[in-house]
Amino acid sequence: MIRNSFTLIDEGRVHVTPATMAGERVWLTPGALQAAFGWEVKPRGLCKDDRCIPVHGHGDVVTDAGVDLAGFAALLSRPLALDLEERVACLGASATDRAAKLASLDAPDFTLPDVDGTMHSLSDYRGQKILLVAYASW
Repeated sequence: MIRNSFTLIDEGRVHVTPATMAGERVWLTPGALQAAFGWEVKPRGLCKDDRCIPVHGHGDVVTDAGVDLAGFAALLSRPLALDLEERVACLGASATDRAAKLASLDAPDFTLPDVDGTMHSLSDYRGQKILLVAYASW
């Protein structure tokens, strides 16, 4: 097992933490899991706020080596993009979360400059009708 710093990306937040790599697996300490994603290892499973996911029957997710990152992502039904060579992983939103956001018909907030360089955020125009023109050269 090789212990290196590892970059974890979740919902736009970047967290660099020590991780252990063994073969194709990345193991996080319980403290690193909590710092990066807000989930704690407790006797009843993986918990965040008032939500707990039992890990019984998933014995390879939480072991003495720590928490398997891929197993953790699978328990949450979230896609995981993992590049072991670059030591980086990105945890994507679950299909359920994406579907809920699409069903709400609320566009995610963003900020971009206009042609004069003035910054505009979509949230500044909530409740108003706007026309957004996007262009890509490819």
